[in-house]
Amino acid sequence: MKYFLSTLLFLNLAYSGDVFAFSENEKDLSKVLSVSKKINSSAAQSQEKINQIAEQIDTKLQQFKVLNKEIDGLTIYNSQLQKQIDSQNMEMQNLNIAIDEVSVIERQITPLMMNMITGLEQFVELDVPFLPEERQNRLVQLRSMMDRADVAPSEKFRRVMEAFQVEMDYGRTLEAYSGVQMIDGQEREVEFLRLGRTALVYQTRDGALQGVWNKQSKTWEILDSSYRTQITKGLRMAKKQLAPDLLILPVALAN
Repeated sequence: MKYFLSTLLFLNLAYSGDVFAFSENEKDLSKVLSVSKKINSSAAQSQEKINQIAEQIDTKLQQFKVLNKEIDGLTIYNSQLQKQIDSQNMEMQNLNIAIDEVSVIERQITPLMMNMITGLEQFVELDVPFLPEERQNRLVQLRSMMDRADVAPSEKFRRVMEAFQVEMDYGRTLEAYSGVQMIDGQEREVEFLRLGRTALVYQTRDGALQGVWNKQSKTWEILDSSYRTQITKGLRMAKKQLAPDLLILPVALAN
């Protein structure tokens, strides 16, 4: 009986110990779970922060790549601009050299043009006396132009060369024009016929009188009426009223 009571007491004590141990374990487990929840919550917050940081880093990385591309483009653009600037600087240097050369040429060409005009005046004076007013006016205008500061040297040279070209063209053209000629001490209206510089003749309006410039004597000479038909024919040819044809005119060759 005592033995039974002892056993029962042992069992009670053992059971009480297990209950106590289980109760203690449950408390520890609760603590562990609570701590685990806190850890998990903290880990989730940390992961969220990590995700935010990673997203920010990715955004910054993309911005960095974009900026790098812009920098590369700007570097190429600046390099091209520098080449253009270098080219422009070279052109400026060449222009400055050219300007200096132009100044030298301008100082040299002005006396040349004056000599050319003087030579042209002498040529007109010694030439066959056709279109005297027109040719003299051209020379006067050239002289006047040379004194003007508002006309560029290039334009002056062009005008001088143009005058020479006009005089050259006279030598290979057929021309008829009206004018006044002194005949027997009286001024008569006549028509002049110029055949290049080979012949210069005139005929009165009524066709009664004809004359020719003698290059050797530098005087006008009266022609007989046998040239009337040829001069009339030449005048019509010069006025485009008749097709070009053979003309028989007196020619006095200069020595």
